[in-house]
Amino acid sequence: QVQLAESGGGLVQAGGSLSLSCAASGRSLSNMGWFRQAPGKEREFVAAIMWHGRNTYYVDSVKGRFTISRDNGKNTVYLTMHSLKPEDTAVYYCNFLSDWGTKKPDDYWGQGTQVIVSS
Repeated sequence: QVQLAESGGGLVQAGGSLSLSCAASGRSLSNMGWFRQAPGKEREFVAAIMWHGRNTYYVDSVKGRFTISRDNGKNTVYLTMHSLKPEDTAVYYCNFLSDWGTKKPDDYWGQGTQVIVSS
């Protein structure tokens, strides 16, 4: 059974930092992505990393502030977030990517981790 367990969210003031983790079980990491869903909005893509870790991709709104990384030995992917803004408030999820070009997520979803950025 494939499971994704996100952690590390919390409440932070604008300008602060958080580091999220996503541990996978039941399947080895492949190309991976982070997604987020803000209240009342659809889930959106945030960042992606290829299986070898040498290629990353970010949505424009987080470029220069967020960094995606991975540890294949721990089967874990990370999202380090700096200079957080209130508009980053969302539940954050990780997932396997079924297609790198479109950043389409696979069908597995964990429970997510809540990030709240206060102004």
